[in-house]
Amino acid sequence: MEKEPTNIPNHVAIIPDGNRRWARGKGMKPWEGHEAGAQNFEKLIEYSLKKGINCLSIWGSSTDNLTKRPISEKRALLDIYRRYFERLLNGKEIYENEVKVNIIGRWEEQFPEALKSLLYEIIEKTKQYKKKVLNFMLAYSGTDEILEAVRRINEKYGEGTKITPEILKENLMTAKIPAVDYLVRTGGEPHNSTGFMMWDIADAQYYFSPELFPDFTEEKYEEALEEYARRQRRFGG
Repeated sequence: MEKEPTNIPNHVAIIPDGNRRWARGKGMKPWEGHEAGAQNFEKLIEYSLKKGINCLSIWGSSTDNLTKRPISEKRALLDIYRRYFERLLNGKEIYENEVKVNIIGRWEEQFPEALKSLLYEIIEKTKQYKKKVLNFMLAYSGTDEILEAVRRINEKYGEGTKITPEILKENLMTAKIPAVDYLVRTGGEPHNSTGFMMWDIADAQYYFSPELFPDFTEEKYEEALEEYARRQRRFGG
């Protein structure tokens, strides 16, 4: 019988690195790797709900992913988003589990109107839910998030304001979600990227998987959760 971890993180954030390398290794187009990654995310989201994780954040794309990559790859990625979010909207999972869906980043500036309308609909239909939270980081950069928070604070309070942790948090794109307990990065490269959720991961535990994201299965995810359960968090003390 599968042994359940006794210490489940409240908030898990996933950096899904390796889709393009996975595709390249199989002689496939880059967007075929993104497609495989999207399919894997569906499985991991379902597994997270099963394991009792209350808040899950998924980095779908950085700002550079949508501005610096070839137009054919960008179009394919946006089409993957459209099909995935249509399934999410029309499925039962988020409603049966009362999952609030947040879309975080500069997606409103970069996405086509049809896709934005779809995302608005998901946000609207799940905004009243309080049991679980699912965050998609789209056209998101952690460095941009911090700079934007500073701009917002300056506009609200003016120069010379004493910026407290509370003021900074309430002006972040992630203002309404809890701090990250566990940051999982796949792809075998143990580093952060563009300051991903840099304020919210200040006290997080890190887990670096050698698996490219399409190969980061539920079993590998379970191994990561078991590793978290064995650790003792010290919060800088």
